[in-house]
Amino acid sequence: MLPKLKIVSYLSAADWWVFFGVLALTFAAALYGHYRKKRPKNKALDYLLMGRQLTLPLFVATLVATWYGGIFGVNEITFNYGIYNFVTQGFFWYIAYLIFAFFIAEKVAKYHSVTLPDLAGRMFGPKAAKVAAVFTFFYITPVAYVLSLGLFLNMAFGMSVLQGMIYGTLFVCLYTMWGGFKSVVFSDLVQFFVMCSSVLIVVLFSVHDFGGLGFLKANLPASHFSLTGGNGILNTLIWGFIALATLIDPSFYQRCFAAKSPQVVKKGVLISTFIWFCFDICTTAGSLYARALLPQAEPAEAYFFYAVQLLPSGLRGFFIAGILAIILSTLNSFLFIASNTLSFDLLRNRFRNIVLSNRIAMLAVGALAVGMALLFDGSFKEIWLTLGSYFSACLLMPILLGYIYPHRISDNLFVTSALCSAAAMTLWRLLPLTEFWKKFDPFYIGVLTGALILLSNLRKGKSYVKSVTDL
Repeated sequence: MLPKLKIVSYLSAADWWVFFGVLALTFAAALYGHYRKKRPKNKALDYLLMGRQLTLPLFVATLVATWYGGIFGVNEITFNYGIYNFVTQGFFWYIAYLIFAFFIAEKVAKYHSVTLPDLAGRMFGPKAAKVAAVFTFFYITPVAYVLSLGLFLNMAFGMSVLQGMIYGTLFVCLYTMWGGFKSVVFSDLVQFFVMCSSVLIVVLFSVHDFGGLGFLKANLPASHFSLTGGNGILNTLIWGFIALATLIDPSFYQRCFAAKSPQVVKKGVLISTFIWFCFDICTTAGSLYARALLPQAEPAEAYFFYAVQLLPSGLRGFFIAGILAIILSTLNSFLFIASNTLSFDLLRNRFRNIVLSNRIAMLAVGALAVGMALLFDGSFKEIWLTLGSYFSACLLMPILLGYIYPHRISDNLFVTSALCSAAAMTLWRLLPLTEFWKKFDPFYIGVLTGALILLSNLRKGKSYVKSVTDL
């Protein structure tokens, strides 16, 4: 097998028919979502949250599909560190999903919020809403997924990564801004089935052609079967804390706010967790085969090139469409949520038309995401660690404590905690630390700072609870 190849030269007529057929079906689903219900009672609520009518099957499909846009990042981690990927990008997250399903889903529902910052505003006050919006905006801006799309178009069609990011993001912006959340959900439904099927067939063909676990153990470094993958315990555990960001993840909350009932949320998260478990096994196993057979390939590209050479005509086109579906299903959701955060949470008082301002904001978010992808120099791990750690460290503690101790965290206390956490993390990054202290990621410093401020002032806080009204 070749570690680098021109994908176009490997595609047959059957591959092209399958690939464009899947794209057409996805676009048709987005159109159906846009036109299925005309003249809604509340146009803004319908555009942002599908009128809070998300059913269980649609909830599961859109939640699962939204979660895997960084497929090349997952492949990169597996290629370099083995099953460490399953621990850090799978196991830790399952724990967070179960906590959300059993302890948070019903608490979220009573606020009838529109966005995560809106929820913070209803729980703590208007200042908390603005601060939460800033952290949410940078966390949810789809930097890693714009980069993934650029890499995909580079590998599949030969255009430069920058061109792929620009043209691909513009295309996603156009069809997402047109139909709003309904277009996102119905396109996710198609992408859900395609992406799950595509990673499964790679595993099945790999086992059939090369054998199972014995083959992998004979052709991979022993460290690839270590839970830490050669990384330190503290560096591994930080992913566990970042996974807890699920408890305040904007895309998670968006689906919860759109669901018909708390029961749909709880059942949907539990079903999704099982599907995620199966999906993670497939992506990790496929990437291990790629590492074994293409050890000289670029880590982020190996899985893609391996699968293209492994699969027969027709299924090859289906797999390529599946990888694109994985990226698009996350990118469109993150673009939509980031534009909601910018237009609804940060600039709502400046624009009367929420739908129009959201569409304009989406183009701005897409441009920002491309610029930030260049800033991080294409490193998925750095993108996720940096943006994820700031968001989690600054917002996780105050919001969770707000659920546990309602009416006891004031607006000013929330803001102080979040900003001091961010300042402490930034200072820790800039300090000339010894080797011992470098083992402690800035994330831990941020969480500790916020927790100390909150817990030492908890009784002094007087909660701001906004009257619960819909859009």
